[in-house]
Amino acid sequence: MEAAGRTANGRWLARGLLFATALLVASMPSTGQGGWKAGAAKVDITPDEPIWLAGYGGRTKVSEEVIQHIYVKALALQDETGRTSVIVTSDLVGLSPSMIEKIVERAQQEYRLTRERLILNYSHNHSAPVTADVLHIYYDLDAQQKAAVDRYTRKLVDQYVEVIGRAIRELAPSTLAFEQGLAGFAVNRRRSRPGWRHVPGPVDPDVPVLSVRGADGKLRAMLFGYACHNTALGRYQVSGDYAGYAQEALEKAYPPAIALFLMGCGGDQNPLPRYQGDDPDLSHYSVELASMYGRILAGAVDLVLHGKMRPVSGPVSAAFDTVDIPFQKAPTRADLESALKQAGSAVQRRGLEYLLRTLDREGRLPTRYPYPVQVWRFGGSLTLIGLTGEPVVDYSLRFKVRYGWENTWVAGYNNELLSYIPSLRVLKEGGYEGTEDMTEYGLPAPYGHAIEELIAEKVDDLVRETRGNGEHR
Repeated sequence: MEAAGRTANGRWLARGLLFATALLVASMPSTGQGGWKAGAAKVDITPDEPIWLAGYGGRTKVSEEVIQHIYVKALALQDETGRTSVIVTSDLVGLSPSMIEKIVERAQQEYRLTRERLILNYSHNHSAPVTADVLHIYYDLDAQQKAAVDRYTRKLVDQYVEVIGRAIRELAPSTLAFEQGLAGFAVNRRRSRPGWRHVPGPVDPDVPVLSVRGADGKLRAMLFGYACHNTALGRYQVSGDYAGYAQEALEKAYPPAIALFLMGCGGDQNPLPRYQGDDPDLSHYSVELASMYGRILAGAVDLVLHGKMRPVSGPVSAAFDTVDIPFQKAPTRADLESALKQAGSAVQRRGLEYLLRTLDREGRLPTRYPYPVQVWRFGGSLTLIGLTGEPVVDYSLRFKVRYGWENTWVAGYNNELLSYIPSLRVLKEGGYEGTEDMTEYGLPAPYGHAIEELIAEKVDDLVRETRGNGEHR
């Protein structure tokens, strides 16, 4: 009886341990290696009617055809602490402050996403529709064309909120890994202009890649970047340009994974060669070049995915802040009126008229701009720096030297499409990305020479903050 009792007790003990273990496992969060959950989603934002295309001031009519669909995409990442961060990418030329305000407010209300945990990046695609007040001085639209833009913009804000929600609902146990490849079609365009061969021509050929794999090891999403304008195309066809072709190629190669393109510091970088002429017999070159550049970039990503990638740990520590960037001396009313009489283009004229209206309304022109900066720190694995507007490549190279070439990712073209963001070198050289045509953006004057150091100091503050696991609100 005693032996039988011990056997019975042993069985009950074993069953109890199994039951307790099952309860413990059930109560533990279901996450992947490193404690990650991830989800990705995309929403088609291709216009359903002819519409003015963005990015170039010289267009004279609305779009003629769609040769490639365009998308807004989101990657949601939930770390071991249960906090969710979302990167949204799009095939747009940019976003405006009013659009960002609406998207951020609804993301906070509907998904409890705080501002520092939402990155809004765009590929700066010049073959996407005009949206609301983005680069509004570039375009002289009639009432019908403005109505089409307004319809598209209202729908687009809803689609941004929708894709964020879809990605969050797709959260599932995942593993993250990071590595970088190389691609070589970006050229520093400042040297491509007549009389500018003498200036330095830095480029950033790195192709950073973040892979997201499910519990089964299959690829669920890939986030990749490159520092180059999406300007291989320039006519009246809707497409995603080279970044769209790259994403399309990767999604065909890895179904049903979602490929997201994160634009780098490509303010002074163009895909070259490119054809921008009007000869109908040569127009096919633009599409062929954009497709080729897309295949090159997709190939670089594919090589990284097939190689050895480094695991990415959490948690994600996120920071967001602004730094005031002073402008140089603002023009007087007399200066603006004199310049208006000599305006050499319709875009320049509209910019000067906008500044005069600002003077009438406000009594003065702005003296500084509150420039947003973001930093995400992935444990000790990766630092992602997000800069606003169109930063030149010097910023990417500087921050990689400062924080490490192997684990630093610098993305430009986040938040509002403010203007070109020159380095001190570019400001001193002058030219288009430095001191010329600030009126195109509704800005009164070039930035002061302190711009690079002010941005670098703010980035340094936020990097230190995230490395201390601080949360900036």
